Parts: sequence; C-alpha cells; structure tokens
Amino acid sequence: MSTIPDFPTDIIERGRLLFARPFLFVKGCVRIADLPEMDRVEIAFAGRSNVGKSSLINALCGTSGLARTSNTPGRTQELNIFESQSENLRIVDMPGYGYAKAPEPKVRAWTALIHQYLTGRATLRRVYVLVDSRHGPKDNDISVMNELDRAAVSYQVVLTKVDKPLAKDLEKAIEATRATIAKRPAAHPDIIQTSSEKGTGLKHLRSEIALLLAASDV
Repeated sequence: MSTIPDFPTDIIERGRLLFARPFLFVKGCVRIADLPEMDRVEIAFAGRSNVGKSSLINALCGTSGLARTSNTPGRTQELNIFESQSENLRIVDMPGYGYAKAPEPKVRAWTALIHQYLTGRATLRRVYVLVDSRHGPKDNDISVMNELDRAAVSYQVVLTKVDKPLAKDLEKAIEATRATIAKRPAAHPDIIQTSSEKGTGLKHLRSEIALLLAASDV
C-alpha cells in the first residue's frame, strides 16, 4: 500500500489543524436555490451509495455523528452542507448514486441537482470521487468522471475501505483506477487510499485539502 506523498511539514500540520477544529452541519439542500452564498472554498464528496462516504467524512472531521451513516443505500438525498468554524472551508456531501431501487423520479431529481451543482459553483475547488476498493471503478463512477471532465471541475479519486480486500485484489483495484483516470483532463493523478475504520489515508486527504485552501483566493 502506498504511503502519504512528501507533503511539506507545514502543509501536513495545516491539514491536521484544519480538521482538529470543529465542522458543523449547516443544512441539507434539495434545490440549487437553497445553497449558501459562494463565499467559501468548497470541496465535495461524491460516490456510489454504500461506498462509505458518510463514514469517511466523519473520520476526516473526527466527529462520529457529523454525517449520517446508514445501512440503507441511498439515504443521502440532498446536498448536505458542513462548514469549518475556524477556516474558510465548506464540505458538500453529495447524494449517493447508482442505487437501483430508488424511485426513478427521485433518481432524476438527484441527477439534475448534482449536474446543476457541479456546473454552477464558482467556489468549488475539487470533487473527491469515492470508489470502493473492493470493486474498483464501476460504470456509474465513470459516468460521474465524464460529467466532471465535461464541466472542467477538478476531481481526485479516493479509494475507500482499503483494509477490506486482500493485498493482491487491492492492487488490481488501484491499477484499474489508474487506467480509468489516465489522460482524463480534470482528474488529479494521485489516488488516495483510505480506511475510515483504520484511519488510513486521512493525513493524505487532509493535506490535499489544506493545499487547496492555501492556494485559494476565495
């Protein structure tokens, strides 16, 4: 398993401090009009239902109940907004996608909401696309990447649950992910490997976000 890249010590420390301070849930948005003003740096988390998105957000922020977790896929049906209480940063938890049992009208509404969000937020600096390391990229993951490429929105793949597969299977998932993002114009080349349960990769993810925040002019 790859280790954290050679981030400068000050960036690693900034990432630690960034998430050592509280993040609070602001609201859930079912319409673009409900979103807060574009007055902060925004990062968003996208992923298939049951990929472990809420668990990763909770682990990242060090708050077990910040984002709601559920054994029922598709529970996140809104753009859920979380804000740092000390930094100029907003986290957006996007609706899970790819859950076939969700009613078709609701799926269409989620899809339209996600599209409008991705193409209309000038302060959105990066989308973290979560991919289950036990399976690698699926068709609906690739569809989201296609959408992000078309919208010219920077994104980075985060493999979740890397403590679950065997080492050889994890390596296959990593290679499949590398092949998927190769030559994609909006994709960050570095894949982040995480485990919410073990804490794997959280320092890497926090450092990446700290870099984005440091470089922002919002």
